[in-house]
Amino acid sequence: MPSTPHARAALLMIGSTMFFGAMAVMIRLASDTLPTTVIAFFRNFFGLLALLPFLWRSGPAVLRTRQMPRYLLRSAIGVGSMLCGFWAIGHLPMAQAISLSYSAPLFVTIAAVIFLHEKVRMRRWSAVIIGFIGVLVIVQPGSTSFSLGTLVALSAAVLSAIVAIQIKQLSRVDPADTIVLYTYLFWVPLSLLPALPAWQWPQGIDWLWVIALGAFGTGGQLLWTRALKLGDVSALTPISFMQLPLVAFAAWLLFGEDPSRWTIIGAAIIFIANAYIAHREVQLARRAATNAPVEAAKPAE
Repeated sequence: MPSTPHARAALLMIGSTMFFGAMAVMIRLASDTLPTTVIAFFRNFFGLLALLPFLWRSGPAVLRTRQMPRYLLRSAIGVGSMLCGFWAIGHLPMAQAISLSYSAPLFVTIAAVIFLHEKVRMRRWSAVIIGFIGVLVIVQPGSTSFSLGTLVALSAAVLSAIVAIQIKQLSRVDPADTIVLYTYLFWVPLSLLPALPAWQWPQGIDWLWVIALGAFGTGGQLLWTRALKLGDVSALTPISFMQLPLVAFAAWLLFGEDPSRWTIIGAAIIFIANAYIAHREVQLARRAATNAPVEAAKPAE
């Protein structure tokens, strides 16, 4: 294992990126036979089972919180984001769905101004505007290639941004393990409710997809949060974007999908904007002698 924190953070982020990429492939495979709502429930159920051994060592202290209503709200919005994101991966070209999911940090900047009253100056606003140009390049509103499904993917990004702000608020009082535990404890019943009207049990190999989906999702989140504790968001953001070529290659290999040139161009623009926003966030955090921001929450959690 590398000796420096930055090297360990990079390795953890690479692992997280591979896990999230594999999760996206599992979602797509499961979507061939299972409704999105059912996939989301099993992702949370098996994800909670995969998480419990890691939280066991924290003991009873992990259950202590005075923010239960806020956890319920955060989890409800998170389930909404998950349902939109899973639907997009299952029904849109995978590269397009993942590219649009990376617009979440753009919405986080806007949400931070609205909910946290943070001051955002012209350079970061310029990066946000450039990022939204990348979104427009991918979505192409008004063209013959425009799909209403892209709005579902963008809805997932907007809801993910709100969740990221809520995580920042929760983290001011509770430790990370408590946040993760209560998120999953609420996710399981909340995702069961929309799954019941369309319920069907997985059959055959579908069980492998949904079990792997829960394991990859939880593993990706654990590696993601630990990477951000060790390294700067600005240095780790480019690594996290490696999920896109990984997913695009898997989509080409397994499903015969070729990413459009507009998706590639738009994703590159979004990447540049997000990289600058992350860089500025770290600079401002260092000036304030605080930790790197937690807004870099993973989309489509």
